[in-house]
Amino acid sequence: MINVLAVENYRSLRHLVVPLSGITVVTGANGSGKSSLYRALRLLAECARGGAVAALAAEGGLPSTLWAGPEHPGRGPVQGTVRDGPVGLRLGFAADDFGYAVDLGPPPPTRSAFALDPQIKVEAVWAGPFLRPAALLAERNGPRIKVRDGRGWAVLDHRPAPFDSMIGELADPRHAPELLELRERIRSWRFYDHLRTDAGAPARGSHIATRTPVLGHDGADLAAALQTIIEIGDHTTLETVIDKAFPGSRLKVVADGPARLAVELRQPGLLRSLGAAELSDGTLRYLLWAAALLTPRPPELFVCNEPETSLHPELIGPLAELIAAASAHTQVVVVSHSAPLVAALEEVGAGTVELRKEGGRTIVEGEGPLDGPPWYWPKR
Repeated sequence: MINVLAVENYRSLRHLVVPLSGITVVTGANGSGKSSLYRALRLLAECARGGAVAALAAEGGLPSTLWAGPEHPGRGPVQGTVRDGPVGLRLGFAADDFGYAVDLGPPPPTRSAFALDPQIKVEAVWAGPFLRPAALLAERNGPRIKVRDGRGWAVLDHRPAPFDSMIGELADPRHAPELLELRERIRSWRFYDHLRTDAGAPARGSHIATRTPVLGHDGADLAAALQTIIEIGDHTTLETVIDKAFPGSRLKVVADGPARLAVELRQPGLLRSLGAAELSDGTLRYLLWAAALLTPRPPELFVCNEPETSLHPELIGPLAELIAAASAHTQVVVVSHSAPLVAALEEVGAGTVELRKEGGRTIVEGEGPLDGPPWYWPKR
């Protein structure tokens, strides 16, 4: 389980170190930095997929994403973007057994057409709750990578490109088995924030009848994902969460032509089942969250952004219970500005991280300078 998430110099996240639990709900007012924290987690996941640099370039490059305030808030006049130290965006996390951190900085002046691409300056992988020299397992400084070899170090011949992460590049278990394990674990992280429920949403149509243990990012394969849970997943919990949300209703996945499946919901008092195209946005969205959270192939980390969108207030409690059921198999982070959902999640044992702005930077409400988890960044 991931215990700590750390971000430095990403948008309003000047320096943020937050604790994570089995269920963590990140909340706060509009503009407090919730979306930035969500994006930072996605950027960390992209490091293992080789897409972090491209993701930053898509946001306008490093200059558009770096903290725009003074380097030392509260020390004399505002310095703007003048920096004393190295310019960099840092991301990291620590789990029960492994930790990882990456430092991305601007490239040297170049005539390349890819001038928006930042460079990976430093990476580190360590054992235990925080970085310390004795716990370091692998370190990348510029193109040079060294890995722990018994009591000493082995410098690898491989020199990754400035835009490639070492955990995405080094897949040889003979050299760095910890990097390979860490890469696969991060690649299992799952994010959902664009589950469409509008009239033209893909989830309102049928889908090819093929086993689907992981719901797609747009929910197009909802019928196949639900049928997969029914056949090889926790169908009892699925029935329970549907009944709590829609008392007396029964979910059905039916054939819709050759080798295609469609969703239907039989509700009390109606003479026929309703197809996905007839369901309200809130009902469809709840079914999408059920398919995503009750996956037969749970990830190490499940992150959902504003799952309360379009839901009727009566569905907030069942949604919290659905998230709690999923947390038995996966760590869950929920980003939400819904006070009822935050309260409902706290009732099922969630830890709350409330963000607010102070002087343009995001801080954790009620947390003093020395209250956060211990964290140390690798040095350039």
